[in-house]
Amino acid sequence: MTELPRIISVDDHVIEPPHLFETWLPARYRERGPRPLTAGIGELAYVAGKYRITMDPDGPPTDWWIYEDLQFPYKRNIAAVGFDRDDMTLEGITRAEMRRGCWDPKERLRDMDLNHVEGSLCFPTFPRFCGQTFAEARDKEVALACVRAYNDWMVEEWCGDSDGRLIPLCLIPLWDVPLAVAEIHRNAARGVRAVTFSEIPTHLGLPSIHSGHWDPFFAACQETGTSVNMHIGSSSQMPAASPDAPPAVQASLSFNNAMASMMDFLFSGVLVRFPRLRLAYSEGQMGWIPYALERADDVWEEHRAWGGVRDIVPEPPSSYYYRQMFCCFFRDKHGVASLDVVGRDNATFETDYPHVDSTFPHTREVALDHVKGLDDETVFKLMRGNAIRLLELDHPRYR
Repeated sequence: MTELPRIISVDDHVIEPPHLFETWLPARYRERGPRPLTAGIGELAYVAGKYRITMDPDGPPTDWWIYEDLQFPYKRNIAAVGFDRDDMTLEGITRAEMRRGCWDPKERLRDMDLNHVEGSLCFPTFPRFCGQTFAEARDKEVALACVRAYNDWMVEEWCGDSDGRLIPLCLIPLWDVPLAVAEIHRNAARGVRAVTFSEIPTHLGLPSIHSGHWDPFFAACQETGTSVNMHIGSSSQMPAASPDAPPAVQASLSFNNAMASMMDFLFSGVLVRFPRLRLAYSEGQMGWIPYALERADDVWEEHRAWGGVRDIVPEPPSSYYYRQMFCCFFRDKHGVASLDVVGRDNATFETDYPHVDSTFPHTREVALDHVKGLDDETVFKLMRGNAIRLLELDHPRYR
């Protein structure tokens, strides 16, 4: 390999600018929509998978969103780039303290240049990974307007002047499937090919993927070539551990969410009914996938009659994984060593900018350390080729 291909990161994040809803939400909704605020923060703790947060006028200044009864602060661990590792703590932060690339698209492009990254798909922060914030709101008329406003901002402002480098990832109104279908078509008509979705909708109080409830959504995604992207934590629940375990335990177990979701889909019949639907797991890593596929195929072979899948999953589950699923990694040498089973056509790369896990500004070095010894064709697939297929990138720079 003479040079590492420029990376397309399938999992980064954006910190929303304070003007987002003032600019993009229709005027009649603005008084009831999200409002930015800078104020002191009091308690900020992460206990048993949930944040405990209070405001305190005498506390450290923090940038917040205020929406209905929700008080949402930005935290240093989600805007960690630029800080020393031991300073990537759980405390409030203002945009002025963040590296500007967290929320400014022009500065994000400069940071991507520093980091050997050509393209970037960014998950939301205030709306949470699949728009749970709006799904939980009481006023669904305003919530729908917020989903649309976020998507308009994402397409027109965040990605609009990036010459294809910032890749739009849109939300759906999770509480209404016909409205979600309409939003998929609205965004697909302007070139969007990626939507974010919950890894386990039942954890959000929504119907499961086994129920058929989501089939019109999956059909719309298949019809429009829209990939379904599921980030760990998009079920608002991290893997169970002792209630008093430090957050490091859940951080170490986070791949379990992706594994549980993948098993759900493999045995649901969704991939049988929608054979061109593409699913992507973000920040789940991939070293666990070989055994998960082996176990799924064993269960299908030995237990399918009593296991309830004999009539809905006609082929070994792994065949649907290789045909329709994508994983991603950023630090996973075991996964790279198992690439023949993980799938050279199924793995993608990410930088996780600006989260505490991000490899910025050393992503090129991290990537080279992982792919050394691999052939050029495989390296190209991992760094960008598979992402181009997943996201149907048709900008000239990706052809």
